[in-house]
Amino acid sequence: MLMTERTNEQWIAELTGPPLVQTPALEDLRQRLQRGIFYYLSRERSDLAHLATQELNQIAEDLAQDATLRVIANLDSFRGDSRFTTWATKIAVRLAISDLRRARYKDFSLDGLTAEGDTLPATNDAFLNNTIPNPENATERADVLVKIERALEEALTDRQRQALSAVALQGVPLEIVAERLGTNRNALYKLLHDARRKLRLHLESQGLSTDYMLKLFQD
Repeated sequence: MLMTERTNEQWIAELTGPPLVQTPALEDLRQRLQRGIFYYLSRERSDLAHLATQELNQIAEDLAQDATLRVIANLDSFRGDSRFTTWATKIAVRLAISDLRRARYKDFSLDGLTAEGDTLPATNDAFLNNTIPNPENATERADVLVKIERALEEALTDRQRQALSAVALQGVPLEIVAERLGTNRNALYKLLHDARRKLRLHLESQGLSTDYMLKLFQD
């Protein structure tokens, strides 16, 4: 279907106009957003390379519906610094990123982080920085990791431990953790800040300074 070219002013006027002019403008916008989302999914997301074109197109089509509504709801924020379609496509892609991220963690459980008593990842990559320890400090590293694990259990509340483990150790996005905890980003920031402070003080009381641990695991 051939889409009509419009200036920024025409887009705004038609998308806020009477149904006779708004309806075709909305459909044009939806198709453009679908095309932009499909391009992002097929060219920028290597994790979706296993999906067939038809599947990617279906995802793009579904997301384009929500993206169109999001754009319409934010028309007042358009300042005309770029082409309207460029601005709208950025909103659509951000929505796609958020939706895909949410889908990735849809089965994520905060309770599962400590269900078996293991707070740190099995490989401890977050602390080892993917390096192989020297024989001289391998034992020292292992001892420190045990103390960090114990500190997480002793110094923090369950809620603090879950949040810190999810964000710092598992790499779960803040908005997902906030949602699972039934809170908002600002409250989560404070929860994490308090958790890190308590953990640091607890470790320092055992002679484990931040500088010492960073040097130990970076060598």
